[in-house]
Formats: sequence, C-alpha cells, structure tokens
Amino acid sequence: MKFTLSWLHDHLDTSASLDEIVDTLTRIGLEVESVDNPGAKLAAFRVAKVLTAERHPQADKLQVLSVDAGEGPMQVVCGAPNARAGLVGVFGMPGATVPANGMVLKVAEIRGVVSNGMMCSTRELELGDDHDGIIELPADAPVGTAYPEYAGLNDPVIDVAITPNKQDCMGVRGIARDLAAAGLGRLKSLAVPGTTAAPAPVAGEGAGPDIRIEDSVGCPAFYGQAVAGVTNGTAPEWMTRRLKAIGQKPISALVDITNYVSFDLGRPLHVYDRAKLSGGLVARKATPGEHLLALNGKTYTLDETMTVIADDAQALGIAGIIGGEDSGCSDTTTDVLIECAYFDPESIARTGQKLSVTSDARQRFERGVDPAFVEDGLAIATALVLNLCGGTPGGITRAGTPPVPATVIAYDPARAETLGGLAVAPERQQAILESLGFTVSADWHVSVPSWRRDVEGVPDLVEEVIRIEGIDHVPPVPLPRIPGVATPTATPEQKVERRVRRAAAARGLNEAVTWSFLSEAEAAPFGGGAWTLANPISEDLKVMRPSLLPGLLSAAARNLKRGADGVRLFEIGRRYLADAERPTLGIVLTGEKRARGWQAGKAQGFDAFDAKAEAVALLAAAGAPVENLQIFGDAGEHWHPGQSGTLRLGPKTVLAAFGIVHPLTARAFDLDGTVAAVELYLDAIPAKRGGTGFMRPAYAPPALQPVRRDFAFTVPQGLAADALVRAVKGADKATITAARLFDLFERDGVRSMAIEVTLQPADKSFTDEALKAIADKVVAAAAKQGAVLRG
Repeated sequence: MKFTLSWLHDHLDTSASLDEIVDTLTRIGLEVESVDNPGAKLAAFRVAKVLTAERHPQADKLQVLSVDAGEGPMQVVCGAPNARAGLVGVFGMPGATVPANGMVLKVAEIRGVVSNGMMCSTRELELGDDHDGIIELPADAPVGTAYPEYAGLNDPVIDVAITPNKQDCMGVRGIARDLAAAGLGRLKSLAVPGTTAAPAPVAGEGAGPDIRIEDSVGCPAFYGQAVAGVTNGTAPEWMTRRLKAIGQKPISALVDITNYVSFDLGRPLHVYDRAKLSGGLVARKATPGEHLLALNGKTYTLDETMTVIADDAQALGIAGIIGGEDSGCSDTTTDVLIECAYFDPESIARTGQKLSVTSDARQRFERGVDPAFVEDGLAIATALVLNLCGGTPGGITRAGTPPVPATVIAYDPARAETLGGLAVAPERQQAILESLGFTVSADWHVSVPSWRRDVEGVPDLVEEVIRIEGIDHVPPVPLPRIPGVATPTATPEQKVERRVRRAAAARGLNEAVTWSFLSEAEAAPFGGGAWTLANPISEDLKVMRPSLLPGLLSAAARNLKRGADGVRLFEIGRRYLADAERPTLGIVLTGEKRARGWQAGKAQGFDAFDAKAEAVALLAAAGAPVENLQIFGDAGEHWHPGQSGTLRLGPKTVLAAFGIVHPLTARAFDLDGTVAAVELYLDAIPAKRGGTGFMRPAYAPPALQPVRRDFAFTVPQGLAADALVRAVKGADKATITAARLFDLFERDGVRSMAIEVTLQPADKSFTDEALKAIADKVVAAAAKQGAVLRG
C-alpha cells in the first residue's frame, strides 16, 4: 500500500515529521518497506526558457539553443523536434545525472559546437514514456526554479506492508486513523456530500437505473448512480500526480476517480459507459464456459461458481475483481453508471485464485471492505465525477442490503495485562479503542466498527490496545525457575528427530526446509493429496504434501541448474495423509557421488545401495532394531521397479522406503539422470523399552572371543540374499550373533552365495562337536530356503 505524505495530510492533521510517521507506522504494526523521494534525483534540473533557436551549422537535425535557467543565457545543442524559441522546459545543468541512463551531464562539444547540459524529455527524467520531444511547461512557469519544487515532486512516497487482517488500512484514511490513535495527530472528519438529501428510490422504483441481484450470496448489495452529460477528459494534475507517485498509470478522469477513491478510502468502484449497455445490470452467477474480455486485454473462461456483473447480452465484469473491455469508458463517453457494491470476500478470493488474476479491487474485496460505506462511497465518487467531468446526476438504485455486522464484545480491561503482558489503565484503553472507531459502553461492552471485519473476540481487542500502546513497552519477564535440576521437556518423538537430524548432517547430508503445500500436479506422482486447502493463497500451494520427496526433488533440481555437481539433501517434516500427520525424514541423492579423477576414473552417480545405506544408518541412529529388518520388494509406483524396496519389521510395519525414483517422476520435477531417495517413517519406529535416562548401559564385553565360519551355498535364481542371511542367523539364536553376505558368484546359470557367520561362546570355548552341531543347523536352515552347501 503506497501513499504520499501530502495525501496522508488530507486525512491526518499532524505536525509530525516524516521520520516520526515512519517510526510510528512500524511500531503499530504497519511495517514500512520503503520511503522514496522522487524529487531527490531531479534536484539538479531546473525550469528553463529557450530564448533563441538556430540551426546547427554541421547537422540538419540539430539546433543550437540559447537557454535561460535563471543564471543568464547558456548555449545548448538539442535534437528535439519541438525545440523552439519561447518554449519553457526542463534543463539539466552540467554535473546533473540523468535518471534514465545514469549519464552525468558535462560541457561537451557536439559537431564543433559547445553544449552546456541538455533539455530533457519525460523518459529521460523517468516521468513517463514520451521521448518524441522535450518537456513543454506552461509559459508562466517560473524560470530558474528547481523542477521538483515546481512539479510537486518533493512529496515522499511511503510503502507500507499491510497484513491480511488489516483490511481497514487498504486506504489512506485507515492508515491515518491508526496514526491518530497512536497520538500522532487528529483524524480529520470525512466530508460526504449528499447525506442530507431526500432518500433515493430503491430498486425497481423511481428514476434510478435498472439494477437487480440474482446472486445474493456473492453480491449482497449493488448500488448504482446515473450521471448524464459528462466530459471524460484528463484528470486534474493533483490527482494524476498522486496516482503516478504510487505506481498507477493515469487513464482518464472517470477511471482515475475510481482508482483514487479505492486508494484514498479503500472503496473500489466501477464506472460503466451506459451507451454500451444492453438493458439493465444484474449481479448473477456466470454460466459454465462463459467468456469475458477484461480491461487487462486477457480473455477469461468463467464457471458457475463465479459472480459477474452483466447486462441483458453478456457479462460485463468479474464482480469485485476486474471490469470488462466492452463496457469501459472512453473519451467519447457522455452518460455513465457508477457502481458501488459489496461482494462476498470468500467468493472473491476463490474466483481470483481460479482465474489467477490479481487487481487492486480484488485485494480489497477479498480482505473485506466496509459494508456500511456503500452509500457514502457512491456519494463521494459521484461528487468527484460531477466536479471534474460535469454532467447531471440521475436517480440512484439500491439493490440488496449491505451485510453490516453488529458485533459486541464483553471486555475486561484486566485482560490487557493477563493476555498481552502490559498493564494499561482502563481509561487509556477506552481512549485507544474509541480513537480506532470502537464504541465502549459503561459496562465495557465494545461495539466493533463495520470496517473491522477481523475483530471477533477479546484477544483481538487486547491486540489493538497493545499495538497502539506499544508492544515495545511490554516488560520482559523471566519464567519462574524451579530449584534443582530442571526436568527434561523433550518428548521421545522429539529426541528421535534430534538424533536422526544430527546423524544425517554427520553423514554429509544438507538439511532443507521446503513448503508443506504443493500443487496438484506435484502431488499426483505420489498418489495425490488427501488434504486440499479450501482457500489456498495460490493454486501452486493447494495440496498438503503426501510425501517429503516432491519438495526435495524440486530443491535438488534448482541446485543442479545452478551448477551443483552433486546434491545430498534431507528434511524432517510431516506428511499429511488421510488419517493423520506423519513425522517423516526424506532424503534425495542425485548428481555426482564421486567426482572424476585419476584414481576414481569417471564420475560416479548414486544407486539404490547408497539410498539403502543411508536408510539403515539413520534407522540405527533413531534406535530401530536394524539387525531385525527385512527387505521387501518395490516400494511403490513413484519408485523404479527392481531398484527400490522397503525396510520392515515383519510384513506390516514399514520403517522406510528406499531406492531409485521412477524416471517419469524424476522428469516431472525436471530432473535428468538417476535420483536416489529415502523416506523414513519416524512414527513407525518402535519405542525403546526400559530406561529413559541419559546414561548408557555399562559396557560388558564377552569373556571369550567370537568365532567366525564361512559357508558357501548354491542357491536358486529367485532366492533373495536377505532371506538366506536371515535363515542362517536364526539357525541357532543362542550362539549366532551375526551373519552377513560377503561374496556372490554366478556362472553358467549356477548362483553361489557365501555367508560369514559369527559365533559367540558364553562361559566356555566351543568344542569341535559343538561347532559341527551349529554348522549342521546352519546348513539345515539354508536348505529350507532351497540352498545347498557347496562341496
């Protein structure tokens, strides 16, 4: 929200300096993003008069001017076609910097003629796009005056970040009201013309324009004022100067009036050319597939959920968002209809998101404009049209009733201290609330003004009191300390997250934090999202993520595009499934695992075994019984078949999925090449039984050294190594402490696996008979899997 300092003074009677205003705005929650003084960069440019203009002796398209900028004649070479004797324009003195290109003006020789400075165009001064000639000022413009002073450009522009709940500050008057409440002056009264006139006819009565409502939910109130015989010329200089200062392009008087009222009072309006209308106006739902050519030159396809303003022939505008090209005003417009309506904020937000169209009107209507200001807003806009464009006012039609709320909150002034942490005297709280427009009764029942849609209860009133009194006045109060050693507060789940976070970082992974919201297209490869936001801030942030991998894949793609050779990312967050939120750790590995080199040879990428290694290591850090894990086959449709799997405790408890991401899924996120990934389901890891203290159990090594034996088996082609290792390890649980595959050999259709088995004696060493008995158990267990001991 931008406005100029002089504009603010129209509503706020204050002697405060610019710095005081800026500091106060930020202090009361209206954060100032920037303050710009457009006249500062033009301080070296002056109003100057061309005394004489003669043809350049060496160039047909150049002239030699004699220019007076208040210090006597100066010679200037100029190529502008409109340069002539008697013209008053803007002159850049030697030493001035041209804003458009940064060129420093100096005395120079052009085709053998000395030139001191230059006469300037609007584009060169960044005041417009005109570059066909130099600026022409009125003949009575004071020669020698600094141009910013003459043009009124020494008016600072303040840019304020308005939070979504402060819809009342989407107009300059609302900001002035907050500053007045903060003690920075007095809010001036708002002159509303025509308030003492006799009531105008309602819809269907009298001489008002034909207006009706068919969609009372999307448009509860629709007022219209007819004005005939207007002249739609250029808006006055004071209005166009302010609109230009805040980045608005002046178009015509009628359009500029509606824009001005929107920024001045936070009340969007629209003006229709009555000559272009076919019959009356109606607020209705759009028909499916209906098209509208909007004022921005784009054509939008509408559906039955959207509210439009239409005549008997077609839709003329998307209600509360943007008008249509077919009913817009032009230089030939003489009869107009001024629309001032109230549109449902939720309907406006949904329509704007569906169509991906933003506008100043949408920003205000979807936050909620003042429903009680429809009548007055129409009167103010009509008065401006009559004053600036002439014409004769016709009847007013009032269709529908604005939904003016009657919110009353029972308030206890003591809540400011108990809830806000700051003791404020009751009389001071009453003064603050009343200065903001609230009405406070003797028994502290507070009536909320119609323009404060965000205030719903006691906490909102406390917020208003504290922000105006000053949140920096809230004293820092330490929490009470309990004698002795503090009791640990972290939950077992939080401790698990901390351990795996440290372990992941120690393994060389970089932590990422990505959005919990995704687009529907990003969620689709992972089964779609079970949670869809009813009112998302963007269509790209509509679905709560069903997996952490989409965000990590997008982050990996961005890193690779910016020159990263290898990407190792992890994130701890939540997946949002149909039944609950699930704490999860996600990992993405892509690019180069090892760079090329004279020892390593070619660069190497990641594979499924790298993903498995990360999964097993982090499960171990989380306290999972990794020695009991079972490996199952493909992890899902978004994983590569044959190059992915799951780690489980039993057939149902899935602790992790790992492997290579399916190439189609990777390409959906603009990733080429192999992408390895992991998802650890932290809530599926069984909690440790027993002690919860900080001490580790005492280390008690066995008294006797372990014994290792190797077994080589001929195995069927379809037998998984994990199944054989688990069978061997379970052959004698009392003595076999570990088993691992250390060799795989295959030739002529024969497949062989070699397994190392670790045996741990208890109170005495193994005898040959005992070792043979254990070996027989191992061979028998392997035989059940179809494996045969090699001779």
